[in-house]
Amino acid sequence: MAEPSDPNAPWVTPAGMITVALTATLFLFFLQYLPVVPRDGAVQWVWDWIPSLQVRLSFWLDGLSLMFALLITGIGTLVMLYAARYLAGHPQYNRFALYLFSFMLSMLGLVLADNLIALFVFWELTTFTSYLLIGFSHTDPKSRRNALQALLLTAAGGLALLAGFILIGVTQGTFELSQLNAAGSMAEQPYYLGILILVLLGAFTKSAQVPFHFWLPNAMAAPTPVSAYLHSATMVKGGVYLLARMHPSLSGSDVWIYTLTIFGGVTAVFASFMALRQTDLKQTLAYTTLMALGTLVMFLAGSSGYAITAAMTFLLVHSLYKAGLFLVIGIVDHETGTRDANLLGGLARAMPITALAAGLSGLAMAGLPPFLGFIAKELSYAGALTMAISWFVVIMGMAAFALMFAVALIVAWKPFFGPQGDLPRKPHEGPWAMVLGPAMLSVIGLLAGLLPGVTAYYLVEPAVAAVMGAPDVGGRLKLWAGFNLPLVLSLLTFALGFVLYLVHARLRAMLAAMEARAIDMDAGWDVLLDRFMAVAKGQTRVIQTGVLRHYMFVTFAVFALTVLGTLVLRPAAAPALNFAGTGFVEWGIAALIVAGTMVVVLTSSRIAALVGLGVVGIGVALIFIAYSAPDVAITQILVELLVVVLLAVALLKMPHLDRTGKQSHRPFDAGLAVLVGGVTTWVLLRVTNTPFDRRLTDFFEASSWTEAFGRNIVNVILVDFRTLDTFGEIAVVIVAALGAFALLKGGAKRPPEDAPEPAPETAREER
Repeated sequence: MAEPSDPNAPWVTPAGMITVALTATLFLFFLQYLPVVPRDGAVQWVWDWIPSLQVRLSFWLDGLSLMFALLITGIGTLVMLYAARYLAGHPQYNRFALYLFSFMLSMLGLVLADNLIALFVFWELTTFTSYLLIGFSHTDPKSRRNALQALLLTAAGGLALLAGFILIGVTQGTFELSQLNAAGSMAEQPYYLGILILVLLGAFTKSAQVPFHFWLPNAMAAPTPVSAYLHSATMVKGGVYLLARMHPSLSGSDVWIYTLTIFGGVTAVFASFMALRQTDLKQTLAYTTLMALGTLVMFLAGSSGYAITAAMTFLLVHSLYKAGLFLVIGIVDHETGTRDANLLGGLARAMPITALAAGLSGLAMAGLPPFLGFIAKELSYAGALTMAISWFVVIMGMAAFALMFAVALIVAWKPFFGPQGDLPRKPHEGPWAMVLGPAMLSVIGLLAGLLPGVTAYYLVEPAVAAVMGAPDVGGRLKLWAGFNLPLVLSLLTFALGFVLYLVHARLRAMLAAMEARAIDMDAGWDVLLDRFMAVAKGQTRVIQTGVLRHYMFVTFAVFALTVLGTLVLRPAAAPALNFAGTGFVEWGIAALIVAGTMVVVLTSSRIAALVGLGVVGIGVALIFIAYSAPDVAITQILVELLVVVLLAVALLKMPHLDRTGKQSHRPFDAGLAVLVGGVTTWVLLRVTNTPFDRRLTDFFEASSWTEAFGRNIVNVILVDFRTLDTFGEIAVVIVAALGAFALLKGGAKRPPEDAPEPAPETAREER
């Protein structure tokens, strides 16, 4: 069903034109570096962000990031223009334009960031903005569900990625990608395996490798312009970009080679069969994106020039034809009211320009000459022959490319030249703002194949040099490389693909039967979430008892056991007790505190317990005074007065001021109190027996007058050196006081005497 739009609504809106203009401006900005990077090398912009943590906001523009930046902004401009017409009249279009432009900026930051922490920030921003775009139709439960699925899965991978980045920074001494790649592979270093696993988890979830693949087809809940953008040049290629960017520092090990080869190959072939299984053309293209991502990951496992050149060339051609075909399917859906492959056919006469764009993009997808897709396929076979397990790569590559050939005919040929079914609406050509994008992308794909030298010099070779860490190491882009084994494999691929297209209806039925018996990862995700929520609810019932004493008991028990465990695991000499300097005043204060404590513990009167608690607080204040800390003593006295007043007022509102009946004994509470007190005392004794480090003391003594013009060092620290911290503490105290005042001031209103008794459910809710 077509997404909502009004063909009669004005589509030239401020939001649409501003996003188109800004994205086009960014494209022109990066376009000026097209001759610079191949000639002069990388360009860097640096701003210190958090210097103490070696975090810089640094951007690195080399061949790889330039290719991505041009794809993101170039395709982004066409998608923004397309979306303005496609969603014309949509009441939430302004919100959509904001989301899409934010997504574009996030992806730009990801591919340009040179600092790992900055890269992670942009990585998560793409996750968040894609969540907003996938769930744009927020009234649809399916859209909300699929958006949440994409968010949770990719964000979980992002957390693993952050852990890997922190390990890299700690072990390598830098967070700068350019420095890491210049230092070479980390394969021989002790933490390499852990780093690699964490980075691969982030990359595989982002780029939807098996078994994390199921979120990407579900992302088709987003409007078609989002699908075209997300699948061609942006988010789903984020993981591929990360693997390519970190290739010099993480590649070279057997774990890298076999993991990427196996996961990438399995993803490519599995996704190709699933694409053949679909009847919704948008879903078909979604699975072909999975195929492309798997192929790219598989070839990034290699270290030869041919393998990396194949990956970069295929990345470029896939971005062009995939964006074009998604936009074509959007036009078909927009004008006919359906995306069903069984119904669509014979549209070429009514939609000639769209048919031409679809045909050119489909030929590039099928890998036929003279398109860049043919060169990419030739290089893929040449690169496969140089890789570690070449037989596996050749078999997986041929299976995927042959299935892509068949899918290209299904998507780009059959809807326009096949037999026409019963369409919901009479088809006609789409508006120029929607046709322009796929037409330009298909022509660019053709020109890139006709001019392979230009494509190689300005785009592919600089990208390969960035991935390999050395210039001029890749294979050459040629339309005719001679009669060789890659050409033979290409001819076999065409033949096999054509046969698969002829029998695709029967294959679809067979795949449907197999899918019914296979494990459904998407349904498994729902089961996993349901189980997780069930465990969370059960845990909440156990932990959240609603009794304050239970919460306090658990809190103090965790504190005591944690500190006690630390003391046991890190033993030290027992601190010596020295009472030589203790005089009559100190012993008197200690006796006062002990007496107040005994009153609190033993009395049955709440008022007496409150008085005893105040005595303990005053005793602590006297200790501060005895040891020349009057500021802290005044603070302690004020806090004690506030607590006593608040508790006294609260006790006045309680039904009984004295605890009547037999005194209850709580041995567990008593034992916990003794344990907490003993552990705290032991820690304090350990601290006081540790040699005092005067570095901070000397600094404040030297700086309080010269820099802050204050002689009271404590006041200077609070007011000048810790201004924001002190302000935050004051704000907390004020908020707490206001909360206490509200609780004491506003009591529940008594119901009238003749009011009926509340129902049990209502009474429970009020309680």
